[in-house]
Amino acid sequence: MQAADDAQAADPAADEEPEPEPPADPEQVLASYRWRLEPETLREVVDDPEELRAVRDRLTDKLASALDNRSRARLLSLRAVASRVLGDLDEALDDGRMALTYAEATGELRRAALAQARLAHVLRWRGEFAEADRLFAEANSAELPDRLRAALHEHAARCCYDQGRLMEACHHFERALDLRGEGDAELLARVRIGLDAVAARAAERGFGPYPRGWDEVLDRDRAPVPARDGGQGLWGYADADGDMVVPARYVEAQPFRDGLAWVRGSEADRWSLIDLTGKVVIAATYLAARPYSDGLAWVVRDESGWLAIDASGEVVVPPGFADVRPFHKGVAAVRREGWGAVDRTGRIVVPTRYHGFHTTLADGRYVDGFTDEGLAVVDLAGRKGVVDRTGQVLVAPAHPVLLIHPVAFLATNGGGRWGALDRRGGPLIDPVFHHPDEVVAEIEALLTDATPVL
Repeated sequence: MQAADDAQAADPAADEEPEPEPPADPEQVLASYRWRLEPETLREVVDDPEELRAVRDRLTDKLASALDNRSRARLLSLRAVASRVLGDLDEALDDGRMALTYAEATGELRRAALAQARLAHVLRWRGEFAEADRLFAEANSAELPDRLRAALHEHAARCCYDQGRLMEACHHFERALDLRGEGDAELLARVRIGLDAVAARAAERGFGPYPRGWDEVLDRDRAPVPARDGGQGLWGYADADGDMVVPARYVEAQPFRDGLAWVRGSEADRWSLIDLTGKVVIAATYLAARPYSDGLAWVVRDESGWLAIDASGEVVVPPGFADVRPFHKGVAAVRREGWGAVDRTGRIVVPTRYHGFHTTLADGRYVDGFTDEGLAVVDLAGRKGVVDRTGQVLVAPAHPVLLIHPVAFLATNGGGRWGALDRRGGPLIDPVFHHPDEVVAEIEALLTDATPVL
């Protein structure tokens, strides 16, 4: 016994307390939070504010060493979430706006959408509903994962609830359930709380105004639409009430885009350009014309092929193309000897060497050219690859089928089995699956923020 005591005394380490475990990563702590939703205000409630303040402090520590745009966007927007729930709305607003600046600089759709949503949530708590509604609407791109889109609809519904727009809130809740209701028990529980709150408030005050359209939420004027005069069979343009605001005097009329529309009168076989009042901006000049997009329109004036003009009619992309697609965020698919792409200056950014563009999203929807992120699926001799708007080849054309997922690329091998590549074209999931939905499920299991904190 004495020997044991002597041995313990001779070993100082035996008396030392075990070292405390390092604090958990603040991002993981926030991701694991299961906020309690206050059933009347539909706001998150934190049970231990001091713990959340400690998490916010650790986010600040991580920010001190974060130098790249991605990290700073993520950490600032998460700190905005913590500050919002703690009631420090001025700090949350500053972080949210700065986070969005960094997120937009990355050019990544999902990262920008998260920053927009977190900022919108801060604005909702501050009562700045117009900007909050606009950000929720802008963030909710059809190219995002269904889980994130459902969360965006859920939070947009809460914003409508605060404004007394209860019918519109119900529409957003319904859309969230359409996207993820069956596969997300937590979302379903939160939506039930939201719908109970809507029912209680509607019983007191009614359901409020009718739901707004997309243009109204985004504060955009709704352009007149082509409408035919039943008597003469000619086309003009009618407003939202059905009243003709541009007289019916055209044999063909295209929709307004960017406040301009191409029309063709009976006296000429060429297209002219009018503004919203019907005033002629460009006289009948072009044999063919396509609607404006990104401030540019493709037109044909002679056998030299398609060229692009700005709103004043000035040529910005010289002629020479056999087929074209609309400009989208500064780039357009074009065909010369093969398919490629040009930027707004007419510079070839994707060589015209491909047999076609076949951009399809993971949910089966087709995109005409490039996605919002600037990605496109190209075809070369029946094999698919991916290029971005700068012309960089992310995935060499080697796959029979290739789909764009919000964080990866789904692709088949020669045997028809599905796997996934990361956004740099490297292997992510081995091609062993029979259906792309199985690969999507595997990707969600890999995501550290599959259920993002908003």
